[in-house]
Amino acid sequence: LCCCEYVDRKGERNHLVTCLCDCQELDDGCDRWLTCKSLPPGALERIADAVADRVRVPWFAGAVKINISLVPPLLLLPVFLHIAALHFLLALLILTSLPALVLWYYYLTHRRKERTLFFLSLGLFSLGYMYYVFLQEVVPRGRVEYSQVVILTCGLVLMLAALFRAKKDPGYLPSPTGKAKASCQLMDLPSNKVMGSSNGLHGVATLGAVSGRAVNGEAKAYSRLPAEECEGMRKDWCTKCQLVQPARAGHCRLCGRCVRRLDHHCVWINSCVGEQNHQAFILALSLFMLTSVYGIMLTLGTICRGRTPLVALFYCPGAYSDYSSALSFTCVWYCAIVTAGMGYILLIQLLNISYNVTEREARLALRDNTGRRLLGGLVIDTGHYNRGFLCNWSHFLSLGSPALQRSVEDIV
Repeated sequence: LCCCEYVDRKGERNHLVTCLCDCQELDDGCDRWLTCKSLPPGALERIADAVADRVRVPWFAGAVKINISLVPPLLLLPVFLHIAALHFLLALLILTSLPALVLWYYYLTHRRKERTLFFLSLGLFSLGYMYYVFLQEVVPRGRVEYSQVVILTCGLVLMLAALFRAKKDPGYLPSPTGKAKASCQLMDLPSNKVMGSSNGLHGVATLGAVSGRAVNGEAKAYSRLPAEECEGMRKDWCTKCQLVQPARAGHCRLCGRCVRRLDHHCVWINSCVGEQNHQAFILALSLFMLTSVYGIMLTLGTICRGRTPLVALFYCPGAYSDYSSALSFTCVWYCAIVTAGMGYILLIQLLNISYNVTEREARLALRDNTGRRLLGGLVIDTGHYNRGFLCNWSHFLSLGSPALQRSVEDIV
């Protein structure tokens, strides 16, 4: 393949120049639109798949496909912020509609159980664009010292490093081998009685002592395992990954994997938060909060001189005197909205750690009505792992250590 060629989803060789040619799905959709006919079921999904397959850029070994969810933040965010800087009412309209659109897209993808890079690209591009506006519009005014720029830059770099660590393996459970997978499947049997032909039944040794006898060419086997123990095994058995989950592990339907001490699937890092990356996730959130608040204070101190940052955020008469100040003030409000949302997430995480409960356990406790609401419903105490504030934080800080993993496996 040359740099402008690629193999499409149908397995055929294609060229970037022919991006709008020979597209049956798009042609049918346009014909129906021009003739005022309704689209058949699934037509929009097929058109979206065809468009997503053809959005590519030239590369050395062939054109590379671009994830279409990366495009909207890169194009729409600067446009919306520049439009919002034109007038106060436009800023009010756009800054209130953006969170609504993001929440709508989140519930849409969450309902469909789809993974998307939209939120990760939105977060990373927002950081980069806010930093660019700070250097381009705020620093040249001469009110920000060089040391303050260095502190802000270091905070941004450290936050990105923590985010990179948080995107690594959250603690995926290894998939069982073929022999172990076949033997473990017996744990998911509907009853304690196992029946099969003499040729197909190889053994049920994994269920304990089994007695069997052949009658008329058939083998009958009975497990002597207690019924309540079989129920416990079926409860910890993951039918998707075909393995027994250790304590506090869970299966993520978006990633399709079982994760040790699964907390939740975070759309902002496009990965699960589990035993191996929970600490890095909290560190990234904390560094983001500190860096964002510090940048907001520096910007407001430059634009609205003589006022405290909290007062300047709501009352800054000269903010729309020129376009540069208006753009900076709009970006400050955008950062404040994002920081408030991330601050709420960080608060819930810190409270959960203090009570040694995960988001997944809290949701299950609410569903089964087995948890206790505390602090106005901000935290759900399940009571299973709560050992006090200091012990809970000591347990969190030791996550991922080999000693902790062995202790959890011993419990199972």
